[in-house]
Amino acid sequence: QVQLVESGGGLVHPGGSLRLTCAATGRTISGYAMAWFRQAPGKEREFVASLNRNAGDTDYADSVKGRFTISRDDAKNTVVLQMNSLKPEYTAVYFCARSRYNFCTSRPGDYSGWGQGTQVTVSS
Repeated sequence: QVQLVESGGGLVHPGGSLRLTCAATGRTISGYAMAWFRQAPGKEREFVASLNRNAGDTDYADSVKGRFTISRDDAKNTVVLQMNSLKPEYTAVYFCARSRYNFCTSRPGDYSGWGQGTQVTVSS
């Protein structure tokens, strides 16, 4: 069983940046697609970004394209989400997840390992 721990969340002004890190222990992330999801209060968990097993393919939600970048370092067993030009509507708990597969998908059900999440608040 993989354990995922997210960090890097916090309070940031609109237009600011944050860098979220997901650290995996217990099992490797190598060979698996990885993703970030988010969940705002009263809303369902939604897809943010995914990265396939060799980082050769990425997928982003339309709302974050051009603002967010997902990357991975299998040697360190980590995944990073660089978030720039943040908007208030991005406020949510952000979760890291490991896929059951090696290709990008956006369905939460395709992911078997989840972290506890890190809070991101974008507010002036």
